[in-house]
Amino acid sequence: MSSVAPQDEFAIRLHGVTKVYEGGTRALGPLDLDIRKGEFVSLLGASGCGKSTALRLIAGLAAPSFGSIEVPARASRQSIGFVFQEPTLMPWTTVRENVRLPLKLAHVADAESAPRVADALAQVGLAGFAEAYPRELSGGMQMRVSLARALVTSPDILLLDEPFAALDEITRFKLNNDLLALWRKLGKTIVFVTHSVYEAVYLSQRVVIMTSRPGRVHTERRIDAHEPRDDAFRTSVAYSGHCRDVSQALMQASEAEALA
Repeated sequence: MSSVAPQDEFAIRLHGVTKVYEGGTRALGPLDLDIRKGEFVSLLGASGCGKSTALRLIAGLAAPSFGSIEVPARASRQSIGFVFQEPTLMPWTTVRENVRLPLKLAHVADAESAPRVADALAQVGLAGFAEAYPRELSGGMQMRVSLARALVTSPDILLLDEPFAALDEITRFKLNNDLLALWRKLGKTIVFVTHSVYEAVYLSQRVVIMTSRPGRVHTERRIDAHEPRDDAFRTSVAYSGHCRDVSQALMQASEAEALA
């Protein structure tokens, strides 16, 4: 069951959301989910269960076949930032111009966009790389640029679709820590898609465990841990316990689907 937020506290509300593609493939739903303002929620499930589809529907990049989606930030024309699985940077231009792109598309004047770009790069630790080109950056740094591009519009909601999946473990751990630090500092609502139990437990206040396609909420787990979370949490008994519990729930979701 999804937790229910009062009307004035929710950032995202999905009710009976279903997505059916041409040809009849049912990718998602029915999906019911409430996400509170300022909450960090991870969607966890097997590959192909509709996690990425759910993000695209929340962002308004696609429309549901059935059901309703309420995202007040979208209705009030406030920004939603989206970080994709790949950095998707323009290789022919600089880091600065890659980050500036959403503001340029919104016709924001250069005088206003310049300090916003500089601030976004500083937030992700790339203040000294504004004039670099993507080919000169490591995979982790490219993903930081992608994150800065999502932050430059000062979004109320940040949607991240397995952004660190292709990175080595050390870089991934570092970016996990940096993302948590940004979340604490900025107070954004974050929805994070992953297929990693360990990443979901480390990052999230709440882990939503989805069934296999068509993806639905099987169960969810609240991760109660002392803040700020750090590397000591990764090696703690509490972290191991949460990972074990979420892993078991993920297995149960898979088994329930196989028996359905």
